[in-house]
Amino acid sequence: MELAPRILEGDRRALARLISLIEDDGPPAREALAALHPHTGRAHVVGITGAPGTGKSTLVNELAKGFRRRGATVGIVAVDPTSPFTGGALLGDRVRMRDLAGDPGIFIRSMATRGSLGGLARATGDVVRVLDAAGFAVVLVETVGVGQAEVDIARTAHTTIVVEAPGLGDDVQALKAGLMEIADILVVNKADRPGAAQTARALEVALELGRNNAGPGKNAAWRPPVLKTVALDGSGVAEVLEAIAAHRAYLESSGLWAHRERVRARDDLLRALEQELLGRLLAGVGAAAIEDWVDRIARREADVYTAVQSLIENR
Repeated sequence: MELAPRILEGDRRALARLISLIEDDGPPAREALAALHPHTGRAHVVGITGAPGTGKSTLVNELAKGFRRRGATVGIVAVDPTSPFTGGALLGDRVRMRDLAGDPGIFIRSMATRGSLGGLARATGDVVRVLDAAGFAVVLVETVGVGQAEVDIARTAHTTIVVEAPGLGDDVQALKAGLMEIADILVVNKADRPGAAQTARALEVALELGRNNAGPGKNAAWRPPVLKTVALDGSGVAEVLEAIAAHRAYLESSGLWAHRERVRARDDLLRALEQELLGRLLAGVGAAAIEDWVDRIARREADVYTAVQSLIENR
């Protein structure tokens, strides 16, 4: 039996199998994704991002339990960094979220970035769509926590939560990371630590500066709330759940839900085109030609742009 019908029937093994095929980028995965596509578009995709050490995984764990208490099924995609030397990944989120194991309403998948930038694995978007088609009401996507490159999540999620924590060396890590612009909800986790109130105030000030500098007509109706949590004991998590629900209601009433879906569709299309065209180009010119240009560039006999132009014209 094909994977897509089994996934629509709730088969967890088929779901896990398809995700593995997606990570390997095989033709069967593309066929299954095409069959599942008409069944997507219902899940609320929530991204959780921020600098390392802010407690994102613990917060995701508590959010998942909170959604379950409200009767919502939850898919979790936890992206872990890949070693640049071995290609391996710890995939430690499964260890940190093991108290969710056994709940039939929760599905957890850890993914390695495999060299992708921006805090997400290349296949993350496809995996989110599969969980959506499988009927999960909420899909939580936790990024790797790489700091300044952590912006791809805004193109994948409907609601983006940026997590901060006191005592990380700066009053607000996000100010230098460029994350303020993508935040729909700001969370100061580990709020029982000294400096939490100062971090929250700094975020409030940054929000006001951003709104004042946005220019006429550019101030959004949604103002990201700044919430404090202690994810280890669940304090403040209920308020984050309420903010997520409020943001979804705002997106739907304002028409931004459909807009974000279109933005995501455009991004997915361009990425797929880029991948396919690059693959065809490399297959056409051959590895020997690529290595020849690499040698010439390294010897300063040619520059990168001349090489690209020649490869495209003579493919």
